[in-house]
Amino acid sequence: QVQLVESGGGLVQAGGSLRLSCAASGSIFSIVAMGWYRQAPGKERELVAVITSGGSTNYAGSVKGRFTISRDNAKNTVYLQMNTLKPEDTAVYYCNAKLYSTIRELLEVWGQGTLVTVSS
Repeated sequence: QVQLVESGGGLVQAGGSLRLSCAASGSIFSIVAMGWYRQAPGKERELVAVITSGGSTNYAGSVKGRFTISRDNAKNTVYLQMNTLKPEDTAVYYCNAKLYSTIRELLEVWGQGTLVTVSS
């Protein structure tokens, strides 16, 4: 079994910053990529940012230049630094990991989600 535990969500004023963290634990052999998705009320879940084991990153156009994804491979942890937050960034943010388990099974795992609310 593999678990993702997220932290760092909360309420912030527009223009402020938040940092999300997500730690993976359990029967992990190797992690291929970790990322963040978000889902606003009434909208579909969308990719925010992803980082591979090699450090390559990809961002949604709406967050480029404001959000930074990083990763601590030794801790199996991914971070999302969110700056210059806007009310439209309000959503539940989900951590995602694509990894190989200890029995070499390719898995996709989701966290429970953390709410980010940006007030205007």
